[in-house]
Amino acid sequence: MKRFEPVLDEHAPDCVLVVGDVNSTVACALVAVKKGIKVVHVEAGLRSRDRSMPEEINRLVTDQLSDRLYVTEREAIGNLLAEGIPSDKIVFAGNVMIDTLMHSLPKAVDARVTIAEAIATQSAKRSYFSDSSDYGLLTLHRPSNVDDAEVLGPLLETLSDISRELPLVFPVHPRTRGKIVELGFEWFLDLPSVLPLAPQGYLEMLGLTRGSSLVLTDSGGLQEESTVLGVPCLTLRENTERPITIHEGTNTLVGVSPAAIQRAFRDLQAGGVDRSRRPELWDGTASERIVADLTSTHIW
Repeated sequence: MKRFEPVLDEHAPDCVLVVGDVNSTVACALVAVKKGIKVVHVEAGLRSRDRSMPEEINRLVTDQLSDRLYVTEREAIGNLLAEGIPSDKIVFAGNVMIDTLMHSLPKAVDARVTIAEAIATQSAKRSYFSDSSDYGLLTLHRPSNVDDAEVLGPLLETLSDISRELPLVFPVHPRTRGKIVELGFEWFLDLPSVLPLAPQGYLEMLGLTRGSSLVLTDSGGLQEESTVLGVPCLTLRENTERPITIHEGTNTLVGVSPAAIQRAFRDLQAGGVDRSRRPELWDGTASERIVADLTSTHIW
């Protein structure tokens, strides 16, 4: 907030556009509002109904501060109206993250390249991660999953069982790696059927997601990206702020119960998933609709 205020003083913008739900989103929105500058929020109205998530607080506060709210799905409109946001502030624009995905997909790093580089230094993994092997993509980072040994331990045991049938590529968040070591679960990273990677860049992650048979994650973004790429996703959380990926996409909310995860995995192995659906206006041109609205609106 201290660093952002001088930027506004220097440039005197008509509005500040913030995206998503991270700390900088709400911080910059607060500074702008206090200086009498209009705020535009892209990816507004998403709700998990879980206030223990820092992102949920950021979403709620930012939306209340905003003068123009661009939503990614129709359900978000209902969330905002229920919270007292006037309808004339809300615009259904689609999902800018899918714009990024579609623009970047031709430049995505082939998963085989990323995996080959990793197994070059982890030779014990070679038997599970050949060029032709199917694999699942795993990510874990939320404190509710990785901070408590009584949650993380059974979760890793379940993922270990799954990895024997579907090897798992695991880009490990630094905080998650620290917790795995601290809580004594390093055995999971040593499994021949689990390939731990350093944190990956966007183009590498895009290639890994596209090339996978299944995504297992507690990430919000991967729920959306896997839906558009037609890859089945098991979300290892009790709630999601992106319900459209369940209703219309490839996502299944399974929580962290070992039995529920195993059951969902078996169901996918038996019956697959409908890969044909894509949510409304997730077409790669959401940003163009936002620009068109911004340039024609009279809120300035």
